[in-house]
Amino acid sequence: MQNNLDFTSVRRPAQKRPTYPIEAVDNALQLVQLLRDGGALRLKDAAAELGVAPSTAHRLMAMLVYRGFAVQDETRRYVPGPAMGVGPAGLSWTRLLRSIAQPHMELLSAQLNETVNLMVRVGTKVRFLSTVEGESVVRVGDRQGTVMPADKTSGGKAMLAELEPTMIETLFRSNNAEIGGDTIADAEYPAFLRELESVRRNGFAANFEGTEDGVSALGVALHNGRGHVVGALSVATPAPRFRKVFDAGLVPAIRETRRQLEIDIAANPAHAD
Repeated sequence: MQNNLDFTSVRRPAQKRPTYPIEAVDNALQLVQLLRDGGALRLKDAAAELGVAPSTAHRLMAMLVYRGFAVQDETRRYVPGPAMGVGPAGLSWTRLLRSIAQPHMELLSAQLNETVNLMVRVGTKVRFLSTVEGESVVRVGDRQGTVMPADKTSGGKAMLAELEPTMIETLFRSNNAEIGGDTIADAEYPAFLRELESVRRNGFAANFEGTEDGVSALGVALHNGRGHVVGALSVATPAPRFRKVFDAGLVPAIRETRRQLEIDIAANPAHAD
């Protein structure tokens, strides 16, 4: 198979963890991300996600309700409130997808000693649902909860490549795209379409520092039993190490992980449609 890959880079600033993080603020922001990505959250699940006592999670949730970022429905679950600037992913099974994918991600990360991400596409963006970090001292960190442009990330491009051309046009060339700031410029659009065609041909997508300085990644789309795209897996590495990892068998490794994961996804009725 021919891999027409361009290993040139486009530099972007990296997001770094603050030197002096404020734990309560960080926990509250993580809850906002969980609400946004999952659409609903029970108090016990919030406490488990943060690794805190239920009473602590309750106090944090109370503040989110007070500020309009969360409300409780009739079943006492917390759901996104009116102050949530970005709506939820709208996928009720995202937490289940994370659970199904987790052991596969851990095995792939251990095999490659690199960071593995799970994401879903929402419109022109991808939401990172889960991350398993590699063990190397120099590695790509946790991206869980991060939102990035789908047309720049490897997993996002892998999912976009399976859409009909008319949908790509709607997402990136319509009036709504212009209003949302997602338009791909006239000069760049033909190259973008050629890249998606290359992704379809190769069966995977690459990102060479297109979203973050010093980070490269390779991604594949995930499908349910009916062949519908439900998410994507990506392997992210420090940019100088990507070629070595690629040549050592990155593509076969991530394809085999996808194959096994898709078997588990197809076996779950929640992913049937």
